[in-house]
Amino acid sequence: MMIDLRSDTVTKPTPQMLEAMLNAKVGDDVFEEDPTVIQLEETAAKMFGKEAGLYCPSGTMTNQIAIKAVTESGTEVICEKGSHVYYYEGGGIMSNSGASVKLIEGNRGRITADDVIKNINADNVHFPESRLVVLENTANRGGGSCYNLEDMQSIAAACKTHNLFLHLDGARIFNASIAKNYSPSDIGKCFNSISVCLSKGLGAPVGSVLLGDKGLIKKARRIRKVFGGGMRQAGYIAAAGLYALNNHINRLVDDHKKQTHRINFKIM
Repeated sequence: MMIDLRSDTVTKPTPQMLEAMLNAKVGDDVFEEDPTVIQLEETAAKMFGKEAGLYCPSGTMTNQIAIKAVTESGTEVICEKGSHVYYYEGGGIMSNSGASVKLIEGNRGRITADDVIKNINADNVHFPESRLVVLENTANRGGGSCYNLEDMQSIAAACKTHNLFLHLDGARIFNASIAKNYSPSDIGKCFNSISVCLSKGLGAPVGSVLLGDKGLIKKARRIRKVFGGGMRQAGYIAAAGLYALNNHINRLVDDHKKQTHRINFKIM
């Protein structure tokens, strides 16, 4: 049997996850009437200490919604040069939000509070207004590198001092939290908004959740509709994400052990 090691995005649902999907209670999510979607959003929000969540088809959508919710034409996003929001999202920052981007040369996809401070534009009509900082954890193009909690806290403090919003592209955030031994609630305290992907390390077939305060998520829900992300009986797929949050996070420890073994085997 061939084992596909291209990406954690090609994993298939477990029999238990499929059963949860089959038995999901559903409703019209555009009308906010799907009980499984609501439970998923509330579960994810509670884990990270946020007020509310919004279920979307993809991490690209949750990222782009978060960016559009806090920027506008003529403002600027600060991020590492290989960040997914810049490198792999089809120019969405420009096409969806009309915002400029300030790219930072980081360390394996990670930036520091000092990097952020040095790249904030002066209050001058010649420059776009610095509005948002985006971190990616883990950093895809950084080979899966993770932020230390202290570094995220320092960046959060710098953003607060300089009135910048801070968004986390948490495509594989549970891999980072397991590897670095910090909790989702620790992470939640650092960021204004968080994108949590369910279709990567956690094994769900589709979906991401955007987390933030109630005001942000209310605005995000309207943006999701404009983006074409409003879904109807989405509970069937949301059930997979809910099952993953409740059952698969701790299993990432086993994934990390297997990955370490594979790397050591290659080196040998």
